[in-house]
Amino acid sequence: MKENKRALGTKFEKEAGAYLESLGYEILEYNFRCRSGEIDIIARDKEYLVFCEVKYRNGPLSGHPLEAVDVKKQKTIIRCAGVYLSQNGYLNVPCRFDVIGITKEKTWHIQNAFEAY
Repeated sequence: MKENKRALGTKFEKEAGAYLESLGYEILEYNFRCRSGEIDIIARDKEYLVFCEVKYRNGPLSGHPLEAVDVKKQKTIIRCAGVYLSQNGYLNVPCRFDVIGITKEKTWHIQNAFEAY
C-alpha cells in the first residue's frame, strides 16, 4: 500500500510540476530530501526560489488538500529549504513557499502560502 501511495504522490507531483512549467516556472528539483524531511518541488519563478508542497486528496472524506499543510509541515519545509539554500550556496535569494492542492475536480495554487518565521 505504501508503494502505491508513493507512486500516486509522484504522479501528482509531476502533474503539479507540469502546471508550474506552464506558468513559466523552471523546475530545479523534485523530492529534495534531507535529515529534516522533504520538499516536493523546488523551482524558480523569475527572481524567486520557490519551495512547493503538493497535496492530493481523492474525495471530500479525506479533507481539503490545502488543509493538510499544517504548521508542523510548514516548519519541516522551512528547515529543508534552509538546508537546500546552504548546500547550494544561495545567499540573499528571495524565497517563497507555495502550496498546490489537487483533487479530481480542481487544482489550487497558493503562492506565498506561508512565511518562514
